[in-house]
Amino acid sequence: MRKPTSPSPSLIMLQFLTWVADRPRSYTQAMEAWRSTCPRLSVWEDAIIEGLVRIENDTHRTVGLTERGRAVLETAKAHAF
Repeated sequence: MRKPTSPSPSLIMLQFLTWVADRPRSYTQAMEAWRSTCPRLSVWEDAIIEGLVRIENDTHRTVGLTERGRAVLETAKAHAF
């Protein structure tokens, strides 16, 4: 698991983490909503590499935040105000 490349996650990463945290999402939903062929918008891949989200081995391949992903999101929320 790689550590984040910057202490503050990007706005798009926070949006992605918020989207995942909002309700259960399947791998298919996440790929349809967040997949990009642009190397500058690799939020889905970056979140996986940085250990912020995980794909469960259930029938829907549910995507969820890891403990680290929840911590990043909560820290960002706490600093937003």
